[in-house]
Amino acid sequence: MTIDELDDAVAAAAFRRLVRHLRHRSDAQNVDLMGLGGFCRNCLSDWIAEAGGLAKDDAREAIYGMPYAEWKAKHQMEASPEQLARMEASVARNKREDALDEALDESFPASDPPAMTEPNR
Repeated sequence: MTIDELDDAVAAAAFRRLVRHLRHRSDAQNVDLMGLGGFCRNCLSDWIAEAGGLAKDDAREAIYGMPYAEWKAKHQMEASPEQLARMEASVARNKREDALDEALDESFPASDPPAMTEPNR
């Protein structure tokens, strides 16, 4: 099974559990999430805003469970130079992979032989 074949209700339930987990683990700083995984709570809220046509502030409140400024004041610590360096390296890796995905999307299916892209060949 692929992620695209996963039932939407199951995917939504898992996503909500992830968001609740991140709300509970406010000690997991966004800069560390970015440094290790290449995404953070802000990324999730941006993806929600893009997918659902929501305003950025509304999407962030849906993820954080409170206005973003309030969450930052309560939970966000100052990032160390090491954390920032890991985050920057991770973000650069995301950009390289995004560029590769875009290049592959642009070349498909032209790079495939006709036998793969044209019926009955």
